[in-house]
Amino acid sequence: MELKIQIDNYFFSYYAEGDSHNPPILFLHGFMGDRFEFTQTMSVLSKRYYCVAIDLLGHGNTEVIDRQKDRDDNYTIQSTANFVIKFLDLLRIDRCFLVGYSMGGRLALYLALHFPQYFSRVVLESASAGLSAIEERSDRLSRDRQLAAKLETEDFKAFLEKWYQQPIFAHLRSHPNFERMLEQRLHNSPTQLAKSLRNLSTGMQPSLWEKLPTNQIPLLLLVGELDSKFLQIARQMTQSTNLAQLEVIADCGHNIHWDYPQLFTEKVQTFLNNVSSG
Repeated sequence: MELKIQIDNYFFSYYAEGDSHNPPILFLHGFMGDRFEFTQTMSVLSKRYYCVAIDLLGHGNTEVIDRQKDRDDNYTIQSTANFVIKFLDLLRIDRCFLVGYSMGGRLALYLALHFPQYFSRVVLESASAGLSAIEERSDRLSRDRQLAAKLETEDFKAFLEKWYQQPIFAHLRSHPNFERMLEQRLHNSPTQLAKSLRNLSTGMQPSLWEKLPTNQIPLLLLVGELDSKFLQIARQMTQSTNLAQLEVIADCGHNIHWDYPQLFTEKVQTFLNNVSSG
């Protein structure tokens, strides 16, 4: 069911499935996703876990209460992480499993490294630890700001179609339900997405590479074999901490949970089942 909860100047929308007395799992969607990103996985895991998915700031049905107080710095990875922790506190979840995809995976890693007491195991799907070089961050931020400007000025559907022309989504475009996914993305507000893109950009966030060796939480890194960029990143991340395991999904691109939902769910379930509770 869809629920709302107020945190500061925002009504956060979230979706919950399963018995709230069971070990909880928090799901974090990617850019332009929403709380329904992982519904197929949640429907299976909710038999044993309490599954919760939140619309991150700028996405889905999460609403701004007072637009005059809607500051850009609320959309950074640091502020977004703080909102997530407040969200868990309000739900009285003191420890949980965490699953994040792409942008949500970057956020999940940030949470694991800065708030390790809240998380027992973390699944990172097609995620990165950010960019370590200042020049790379500057270049990425510049490109994301240009994309954000297009979000605010161009037709949203045309923007979506261009977005998914990126090489990392080549495999996803051939999926039989690709058009249905595009329709789901259209439920977002392009102006709010632009704020997220500018401020939660990989170019804006601090690099997590230096902090990754201090990681205290078991990590599962899932990456598609056809997603060459993120496969290389995942291998580097696995080498940076002795608590990470890497699983490469054959004949798969960037979005594993959409391409192969059953296999994705099985991988997550096996990883989480290694401990008895959250």
